[in-house]
Amino acid sequence: MPRLPRTAVPGAALLALSLVTLAGCAQDPADAAASPAASDRAGAQGTSYPLTVENCDTRTTVDAAPQRVVTIKSSTTEMLLALGLGDRIVGSAFLDGPVPDSLADAAAGVPAVTSPMADQVPGAEAVLGLEPDLVYAGWESNLTPDGAGDRDTLAKLGVATYVSPAACKSPGAMPDPLTFDDVFAEIAEVGTIFDVSGAADDLVAAQRKTLASVTPDDRGLTALWYSSGDDIPYVGAGIGAPQMIMDAVGLENVAADVHDTWTSFSWEQAIDADPDVIVLVDATWNSAEQKIERLESNPATARMTAVREGRYLTVPFPASEAGVRNVDAVVDLADQLAGLDR
Repeated sequence: MPRLPRTAVPGAALLALSLVTLAGCAQDPADAAASPAASDRAGAQGTSYPLTVENCDTRTTVDAAPQRVVTIKSSTTEMLLALGLGDRIVGSAFLDGPVPDSLADAAAGVPAVTSPMADQVPGAEAVLGLEPDLVYAGWESNLTPDGAGDRDTLAKLGVATYVSPAACKSPGAMPDPLTFDDVFAEIAEVGTIFDVSGAADDLVAAQRKTLASVTPDDRGLTALWYSSGDDIPYVGAGIGAPQMIMDAVGLENVAADVHDTWTSFSWEQAIDADPDVIVLVDATWNSAEQKIERLESNPATARMTAVREGRYLTVPFPASEAGVRNVDAVVDLADQLAGLDR
C-alpha cells in the first residue's frame, strides 16, 4: 500500500504574489471547455494547442508543450525520463527509490532529479517558487490545499495539473481493473501533452514486445503481494498494479477477491491462504529484508509454506505502482519465479 505523505503548508504570501503574477496566464474556462480531447488533437503533424484532456474528473488545459514541470512520485519522474523529457523537470519530489539502471544516464543530467526538492509531498509555496507550467502527480492526494496545491487553485494561477490516470479514485475514472493497455494509454497521453508522440509510440511498442516475450508460469502458484505494514499487512488487492503484474507473471493472488488496488489483510487471512510464494515490496522505509525478518521471527507466520521454504520474490516499490517500470517488473519477477524449485 502506498506510504502516507507528510505535507508542507502553502505559504500565503507567495500564493498571493503568484496570483498577481500568474493569473493572467490562466486560460478562459470557456475556451478550455471548447477544446477537444487529447486523442482528437494529436495528428501526424504533432500536437495542436491549446490542448484539453479529461483527467481524474478534471479538465486540464495546456497552451503549449510544458517546459517547466514539477513531478511528484517516482512514477511521474520516470515517465518523463523514459520519454526523453528530463530537461523539462524543474523539481521532483516524493521519490520512492533510486531510478532503475535503464534510466540512470537520463537522470544523471537532471539536477532536479538527483537532488529532489522534497522527500515527501512539497507544499504549494515550494512548487510555485519554481514557476512550473505543469505539475504531474502520481496520486490525486498529492494535489490538495495542504499539499502541492489543489487543482482549481493552481489552474487559476496558470499552472496546469495532470495526475497519473491509474491513480484516479472516482468510479468513472479509476481503471477497474488496471491493465497494461491503461499503462500504455498514459504513456501515449503524456506523449501528446508534451508533443513527443513519436517517442511515446516507440516506448509503448518496445514495452509491448517485451511483455509479449514473457511466458506466464503454469504451475498454478498462489501468491501474497506484501507491500507494507507490521501488525496489519497491506497487500496488493484485485484491481491494481499488483494484480496486473501477477496476472502477467502467472501467479494467483490470494487477495484477488478484494475489489481495490491495495487492502489491509490480516495475518490470520494470510496464514489461512498459505500462499506458495510471497512477493515482497522492497522500499527504503520498509525493505524486503525487514519483511523477511518479521515473517520468520513470528511463530505464526513462520509456519506459512512460503516462509518455511524461503519462497520469496522481490519488487522495488517504484515498480509496484502503475508506470513505465511495470513491464520490467514482470520480466524480473518471471525470472525470479523460474528460479524457484519446481
